[in-house]
Amino acid sequence: MKEPVNLFLVGLMGAGKTTIGRQLARRLKLTFIDSDVEIETRTGANIPWIFDIEGEKGFRKRERDVIDDLTQRQGIVLATGGGAVLDKRNRTHLLERGVVIYLYTSIEQLVKRTAKDRNRPLLQTGDPRTQLEELLTERDPIYREIADLVVETDNRNVLATVKAIISGISKNPDDKNNAAKKKQRPRALKQ
Repeated sequence: MKEPVNLFLVGLMGAGKTTIGRQLARRLKLTFIDSDVEIETRTGANIPWIFDIEGEKGFRKRERDVIDDLTQRQGIVLATGGGAVLDKRNRTHLLERGVVIYLYTSIEQLVKRTAKDRNRPLLQTGDPRTQLEELLTERDPIYREIADLVVETDNRNVLATVKAIISGISKNPDDKNNAAKKKQRPRALKQ
């Protein structure tokens, strides 16, 4: 990549956005930022607490402000929260300010990866699997709509996923702002 570019990772919780994002940033010599960590840093409170006190609506407003700010920076890999794409303004900022990469993960893997994580407010239900299925049904079309690249993470370790992302973005680095491309289905990289 010739000049600093922003890479924005989207996908459900447990897809590996933070883990993969850190390694991707290191490999490309970019700055890594996790939007949820940034929200916690700015508020001095963790995400579950924000959900408890302000509800999801309050959290989404904070998230929108952070996404707007962070996407204006240059040379970053940004791991977004799984629901960031629900806000139209967030989608616009992601689309206009960088390359959007959807990390697709199967329900089976998502359940396995999030099973012991108590820091995910939307999964604190009696049936996290059903909740994940509902979230994927709602969000998958949105992730795919804004993605420049879809990378499947099942049966792929972090290094292999990073390599797949670099390979995928290297194929068409200069046509990011091609409006016609945005209307086409994104390229999907499978195992």
